[in-house]
Amino acid sequence: STMFLVGLSGGIASGKSTVVAVLRELGCAVIDADVIARQVVQPHSKAHQQILQHFGTEILLENGEINREALGNIIFSQPEKRRLLNSITHPEILKEMLKQVLKYFVLGYRYVILDIPLLFETRGLTRFMKYTVLVYCDPPTQLVRLMRRSGLGAAEAEARIGSQLPLDEKRKWATHVIDNSGDRESTRRQVLRLHARLEDSLDFLWARLAVGTAVAGLGGLVFLLLRHFIS
Repeated sequence: STMFLVGLSGGIASGKSTVVAVLRELGCAVIDADVIARQVVQPHSKAHQQILQHFGTEILLENGEINREALGNIIFSQPEKRRLLNSITHPEILKEMLKQVLKYFVLGYRYVILDIPLLFETRGLTRFMKYTVLVYCDPPTQLVRLMRRSGLGAAEAEARIGSQLPLDEKRKWATHVIDNSGDRESTRRQVLRLHARLEDSLDFLWARLAVGTAVAGLGGLVFLLLRHFIS
């Protein structure tokens, strides 16, 4: 059995969710790192209980879930609190990611897609991916889509886009680019071609996966996931 990792990322309103939907339709194994970051701090989880012990019940919403905005205000203004939160959540995120990767490895999948919103911001992590995929769209299209989707004015939308690493910069680092500037059918065709190319690949990356995820990629990945989780 052979398996390798494919890192997938994009930018706000670039259409990553559209690409992921097509990949799932094709039966691809997709691990959503953002979802994992949220799951490990759900009520009654080990991490949730430890967070409450150290940060208090003031960070809770009425339904018992963690108020991401409140927690974010604490950890970004107090580095020692951020380190404490990381020490609580890192092991749980790592455990769940490895569990899911191992599941797909045992099932014999050719490749596993790690859907990581901030993949290209954590430059060290990309070297443990055999391929990296960027979901791209041109800046004017990105702006229009964000305004339409979020009901924001032009200035607000531009500010949100400007807070992220530009897609044109990320494009330089990606091994594959899905240009989502056009219609859905065009994007779908590109995803189908990419899937066929990945299915034909015979690269083996299990050893790099085990070492890379456990040692080099964990710290940067988890911190950026937490930033995305609470933003």
